[in-house]
Amino acid sequence: MRLLAAGSIALDTLEGPFGKVSGELGGSVLYFALAASLIRPVEIVAPAGPDSIEAVRAALGDRPIDLSRVSVLDRPTYRWSARQESGTNVDLGSRESIYDSWEPDLPAGFDGWAFVGSMRPDRQLTAARRLGTSSALLAGDSMRSYLSSHRPEAEGVLEACDWFFANREELVALGGDPDRPQRFRERWGLRGLAVKAGSDGCTVWTAAGPSHVGALAGRPVVDVTGAGDALAGGMLAAWAESGGGPDDLRTALAHGIACASIAISTVGLAGLAAATPTDLAERVSEVLGAS
Repeated sequence: MRLLAAGSIALDTLEGPFGKVSGELGGSVLYFALAASLIRPVEIVAPAGPDSIEAVRAALGDRPIDLSRVSVLDRPTYRWSARQESGTNVDLGSRESIYDSWEPDLPAGFDGWAFVGSMRPDRQLTAARRLGTSSALLAGDSMRSYLSSHRPEAEGVLEACDWFFANREELVALGGDPDRPQRFRERWGLRGLAVKAGSDGCTVWTAAGPSHVGALAGRPVVDVTGAGDALAGGMLAAWAESGGGPDDLRTALAHGIACASIAISTVGLAGLAAATPTDLAERVSEVLGAS
């Protein structure tokens, strides 16, 4: 089962209790891939500028991450700014001209599992529609600011996806009732909906009902950037690795929670980049033991 992620590579400016950093490597596809690659190989599709590609290669190291479909363009890498307040990021704006000259380099007839992470909505919709025609499972995620400002594109992504990852605020931005996630899932014809709740963990909703896994208490929370993408990467990779059956879903979600916990333990990608499969296995056991 091939696993592919399309999304953003970013140079972030982040503010929070940790201070302020600029030029911090990030982006939805890198958080997803570093989490997933602790479990299985993953292919990534994204644009990058010459100002970031060497840092990308260094961060990914010898992980089983295929970079052959990363398009290196003569444009500045996507840049995003955010300030962390009360455990969530407030979007302070972005510079995204790199998307003007990028078309997602997707494999023809891809029939594995795919994820379309947050990126400029028109490019995310293009990727979702192409992947949705052939992939065995297509999952999506996005940022609240994009959902609010680009509602038609966001709804198009929802229509193409089998699974969607969102927090309560993002469900509201999509016109849903956060207290009735099953109704939202049914309305959009989703096979599954993962509702992220920060320190309260995550609940996945399927036709069989909800399944909840709590977050890890007592672990450091430094920078919440990328937590949702890491959760999706860990969950989808673990679920694909086990065969994707309903009985394995809760354990797969525990892998996602563990990956998110690793991601938020440091600023940027550092925690995920330094983690090993053994580190992940220990944290998964901790998650399952606490839930």
